[in-house]
Amino acid sequence: MNKEELVQEVAKKTKNSQKLVADVIGAAIEAIEKSVSKGKKVTLVGFGTFEPRKRAARTGRNPQTGKTIKIEAKTVPAFSAGKKFKELVAK
Repeated sequence: MNKEELVQEVAKKTKNSQKLVADVIGAAIEAIEKSVSKGKKVTLVGFGTFEPRKRAARTGRNPQTGKTIKIEAKTVPAFSAGKKFKELVAK
């Protein structure tokens, strides 16, 4: 399912216009992105948690040449599914 299909599904369930639903979903995603980019955790109880995670610097290998390369430390976004979501998917 892509964003457009999600908008259509939510619009049908809530009986709201696709434009309104697209604006709401877009604002929700933007708020999550903004919070996580500032180093904050966003928890949606039952669904999951979005958070920034730090990756340490490490050495890697270029698969084409086999040469060792240095990979710098960085912070990446991460998602951990909530208990309810995990149980639903496991069925």
